[in-house]
Amino acid sequence: MNQDSPVANRLQRRELLRPVLVLVLIAGLAWVGWRLAAPQTVTVVQPARAPAVQAVYATGTVEASITIRVAPQVAGRLFELKADEGQAVKAGEVLARLDDSDLRASVSELEARAVFATQQFERVNALLDKGWVAKDKFDQARTEMDAAKQAHRRAGELLRFLQLKTPADGTIIRRDGEVGDFIPVNQPVFYLAKAGVPLRITADVDEEDIPLVKAGQKVLIRSDAFPAQVFGGRVKEITPKGDPVARSYRVRIELPADTALLIGMTAETNIVTEEKRDALMIPASAVAGGSVWVVRGGKLESVPVRIGIKGRERVEALSGLNEGDKVVAEPAKGLRAGEAVRERLNDGVSAQEIKR
Repeated sequence: MNQDSPVANRLQRRELLRPVLVLVLIAGLAWVGWRLAAPQTVTVVQPARAPAVQAVYATGTVEASITIRVAPQVAGRLFELKADEGQAVKAGEVLARLDDSDLRASVSELEARAVFATQQFERVNALLDKGWVAKDKFDQARTEMDAAKQAHRRAGELLRFLQLKTPADGTIIRRDGEVGDFIPVNQPVFYLAKAGVPLRITADVDEEDIPLVKAGQKVLIRSDAFPAQVFGGRVKEITPKGDPVARSYRVRIELPADTALLIGMTAETNIVTEEKRDALMIPASAVAGGSVWVVRGGKLESVPVRIGIKGRERVEALSGLNEGDKVVAEPAKGLRAGEAVRERLNDGVSAQEIKR
């Protein structure tokens, strides 16, 4: 065969590449073996002292602590509006009037009848003194006079019912009704926030968390209307009966008198149930089955811990750990006690408020 033929050249190149391929394979196997034999790397974090707050999270709505509903005692068509939303009103002030034209005519008629009946009674009484009429005529005249006066008084009361008056000082926070609307009995037309009473938030707290909530606890409040502000409040009361469907209880949170929150705003509340200034904090992801993995002398050790304040990202270690320990932040499955590992130190645990 000619040594310069293409086939011969290919065979020659293949012979030359074979040692190179062998060397590459050997190097690859050596690298894999080294990787398998080398200790795995774990991220560790050192427990740190920091303020910690455990809080029960709930959402609620800002509302008036005392809401007064002004509704008619008799049905009628809304004839006149004298006040509107946002207006401050005084006790006894007329807010609206229902159509009273027919009733006013009736009151005038009944008043005339009462006057006539009274005059008739006075005549009969004068005749009775002279002995010119019988006693039964006198009794009949008095009965008719009393009935006429009572009918007139009752019509006058109904006439006053057609005026919607506020029973106390306050601010109108809502009006339901326009001139011409027919208003049934006891259907509120105005809602008033009573003056001098602070606003509150009514929040629904899950039944699992309600045992932690007590009157007087501090509350941290946020609202989308004020994204850069945190407002304060206090737990005022807890409703004794929960909602069996929603499995929650209503918690009333009192707001300070100078709060910028407005009635109707939605608020996120954190009811502070426990607060510590110097808690030993570790990542919540480090705890599994009541234990954490700690690196000591380059080897793993499983350490039982007792947890205090719990949060979504951080928890308090009450026992089992010290500040200088190196805790595996996110332990992988398959770790074994005594296994050699390499450490990669993460930043310490920062102070934060914790939501339950």
